[in-house]
Amino acid sequence: MTTAGKVIKCKAAVLWEQKKPFSIEEVEVAPPKAKEVRIKILATGICRTDDHVVEGMWPSKFPVIVGHEAVGIVESIGEGVTTVKPGDKVIPLFLPQCRECKYCRNPDGNLCIMTDLKADGVMSDGTSRFTCKGETIYHFMNISTFTEYTVASEFAVAKIDDAAPSEKICLLGCAFSTGYGAAVKTGKVTPGSTCAVFGLGGVGLSVIMGCKLAGASRIIGIDLNKGKFEKAMAVGATECISPKDFTKPISEVLSEMTGDSVDYTFEVIGHLETMIDAIESCNKNYGTCVLVGIPPSGKKLSCDPMLLLFGRTLKGCIFGGCKSRDVVPKLATDFLAKKFDLDQLITHVLPFKNIQEGFELLNSGKS
Repeated sequence: MTTAGKVIKCKAAVLWEQKKPFSIEEVEVAPPKAKEVRIKILATGICRTDDHVVEGMWPSKFPVIVGHEAVGIVESIGEGVTTVKPGDKVIPLFLPQCRECKYCRNPDGNLCIMTDLKADGVMSDGTSRFTCKGETIYHFMNISTFTEYTVASEFAVAKIDDAAPSEKICLLGCAFSTGYGAAVKTGKVTPGSTCAVFGLGGVGLSVIMGCKLAGASRIIGIDLNKGKFEKAMAVGATECISPKDFTKPISEVLSEMTGDSVDYTFEVIGHLETMIDAIESCNKNYGTCVLVGIPPSGKKLSCDPMLLLFGRTLKGCIFGGCKSRDVVPKLATDFLAKKFDLDQLITHVLPFKNIQEGFELLNSGKS
């Protein structure tokens, strides 16, 4: 019996309030409305940004279903949907691409006007598609992937090759695309250059992979957790250092290591102190610093303007600066062509019911 046009009851990981564990609940998922699709989620990744919601560092309405890094199958479509059909394998996109707004039309823009920057937690008509125990459950970034079924805008879905393995390709929904794009699209890393990457989590490792693919000759990984060094070296870092091993500022350490020739730095943590470190660590005249990590909501970055006056470039990016619907299908094809390996980004594979364990692994530094 078809489920199209009907409410689907399924399991979802609901956050009822901040700083509380996830609760596996039965939720009702309404059918998609015009220009929307309903997706059966096959696999989802855990991202630090999801944890920011738990800890209150990222704005959100509660109760909410978070998650924004996944792959699934289109179960049904709403009126007017033309770009995907039921049965298509897709990656939901927290950064949509309508292809009509000024950001989408600009060749360097990717912050589509349909992005849920205000964390309203509802679809474009102002309502949610989720309910639980008679209560409205809010969306996260308009895709909410910690659920067996979700609803997203047609403009927030990228069709990919059916052959792409779900438990790996879901990383294109955030981690890999963000890191790879930060290096290749936003940073524009050049062959033979020297790069330094602050933070060796999943996104940081993806930045390293992007730097390597761009032809960087020296890639220095930086993290307090030395347990992450082996993985960083495996994906392309040429050396790794921990600030704990030095008494002087890390910018001075990098300057001495490289003869003051770090071309590109990437901050992939979201800490204000390491953002300043990253800015100070690239060459004062021609260096480029790219901010990738998500900072705590409402915090201000304060630095000496002289850091920029001599020529440094400071840039930021969301989703690596990539136009989501254009880039993600191409990355999926490149993965199938073995142009890069996602295995190194996966430390654990857990059943959905164990999602809380996944966050414990994340916060312990073991994943």
